[in-house]
Amino acid sequence: MVNLSTKYMGLELKNPIIIGACNLTNDLDFAPRLEDSGAAAIVCKSLFEEQIQLENLQIHEEMSEYANRNAEMITLFPEMEHAGPQEFLINLAKLKKSVNIPVIASLNAVYKETWLEYSKLIEETKVDALELNFFTVPDKFDKDAETISNQEIEIFKEIKKQLKIPVSIKMSPYYANPLNIISRFDKEGVDGFVLFNKFLQPDIDIQKEEHHLPHMLSSQEDNKLPLRYAGLLFENIHGSVCCNSGIHTAEDVIKMILGGADCVQVVSTIYMNKPEYLQIMLAEIEKWMESKGYNKLSDFKGKLSKKALKDRFVYKRAQYIDILLQNAEIFKKNLTR
Repeated sequence: MVNLSTKYMGLELKNPIIIGACNLTNDLDFAPRLEDSGAAAIVCKSLFEEQIQLENLQIHEEMSEYANRNAEMITLFPEMEHAGPQEFLINLAKLKKSVNIPVIASLNAVYKETWLEYSKLIEETKVDALELNFFTVPDKFDKDAETISNQEIEIFKEIKKQLKIPVSIKMSPYYANPLNIISRFDKEGVDGFVLFNKFLQPDIDIQKEEHHLPHMLSSQEDNKLPLRYAGLLFENIHGSVCCNSGIHTAEDVIKMILGGADCVQVVSTIYMNKPEYLQIMLAEIEKWMESKGYNKLSDFKGKLSKKALKDRFVYKRAQYIDILLQNAEIFKKNLTR
């Protein structure tokens, strides 16, 4: 019997498949179904500070809409404040109690003060770890990359200083050199890196001539980027590596581990195939391992990483080099025509 257990950020996982942040993981009735289907851990949908700020503004506007309409009347309503993150925190605490697998919270804040405040409040819910979503929308021309990176590192250092639970970062793929910023974060004690965050991008409906945000599930082609960086990072950093985006099948999971990942996060395949598909994925991983004579994940983890290979082109421009080598004769014939 093969052993699928692995470690992620120091957490003991029964297998390498985590359910990534989505609406399913925040559903108190649905989360136990994910656990029963074989999920090793779940990541809750993020606490978004921007959403809290927007709701707070909407409440203020609605409550003050009829203010000062009469000289003897300032407002129709008593003073009320938005509950802030309390609803999220209460649900998070209930979710933690509803399952027996690790629960990882997710946070997306704006200001340094709220990053620190919310991360501490999240830890108090007794979750097992915290996942930070750092991303700055590049809407200002005068803000350089170094400034953004330094701010993120400083925020992480303060969060890490005040928390006892492990902290991971769900990385953006848009850094000029992801390896450099990951290395810098790693030196500051990041417990794990999730490769990579998939961001909603604006789209335009040309018939209505307006913006809209379509629901975007990942495709398997999306997993090539995390696979590349898992292979580059293996045994070069202290933090754990978790691959995310485009991981739909058992074969995809195996690829990531061969590249050097400790575990993966899946979402789209659960929406498309239902939670019970996890059982099929896990069974196929076991079958593959048995066919190869592997007893545990560490027997093949990183076997095809950059560090384990002699071919220096695989994790650089392998496809481009391959095209040149395979088609050299064709190019030569075309030139002589």
